Amino acid sequence: MQMAQNGPASEQVRVACIQMEPKVGENAANLARSLELCEEAVRGGAQLLVLPELCNSGYVFETRGEAQAAAEEIPTGAASSSWIAFCRERGVYLVAGICERAGEQLFNSSIVIGPDGYIGTFRKVHLWNRENLFFEPGDLGFPVFHTAIGRIATFICYDGWFPEAYRACALRGADIICIPTNWVPIPGQAEGSPAMATVLAQANAHSNSVYIAAADRVGTERGQPFNGQSVIVSYTGWPLAGPASPDDEEILYADLDLGMARVARNWNDFNPAVA
Repeated sequence: MQMAQNGPASEQVRVACIQMEPKVGENAANLARSLELCEEAVRGGAQLLVLPELCNSGYVFETRGEAQAAAEEIPTGAASSSWIAFCRERGVYLVAGICERAGEQLFNSSIVIGPDGYIGTFRKVHLWNRENLFFEPGDLGFPVFHTAIGRIATFICYDGWFPEAYRACALRGADIICIPTNWVPIPGQAEGSPAMATVLAQANAHSNSVYIAAADRVGTERGQPFNGQSVIVSYTGWPLAGPASPDDEEILYADLDLGMARVARNWNDFNPAVA
């Protein structure tokens, strides 16, 4: 199948997926570590950075009270404010998973930030397992944020098991979907085979002609292991960086021509990827 490659070239954007190990109950340390790794990514030339799901708070809450104590308002909370200041100072974009408090409600959210400050929020739509005890389902849909470097969409972890999430972003003109995630092992996976999450990312990047940058966490928290294997995928469906280690903190980099995702969305004169 020959892909159409017509249209003007756009500037390259270096994207970094930051794989880290947040720890539940250690918000200050999690934030400090995220900023250290963001600084390293910027030294590596990254202009768009992606952090894991709930990277400010850790994931495995035991009670709603614990989740409530770990949550913060967006964009005025400690992590939001620190990340906003970082992006302003370094002139970069950031998508980060965050435990959000909005009044009495809690959301598993991602925050989108740019050089000029706060851009927007996404709230996880498809809650996984015990998340349902603490968080409300997202009520903001699947927004696409138009920025100087391209059209950025975001959703979180289990949202990526639903093909309509990718399609909604593509139909709104997204160039890249940034996915903060906490992937867990899937039953039936053979030793040494790719994680189901990376397979889904590749398939949906190809089907929707959209770049995907998925930043996972590593480690085991309160008995729950996490997969790692962060990945940056081309709109063709093939990985450009990763999958990363299943166990170690790591930063993946890829230089993307974000405009090509939409240009190539028509595979040829007869077959648009998104119809």
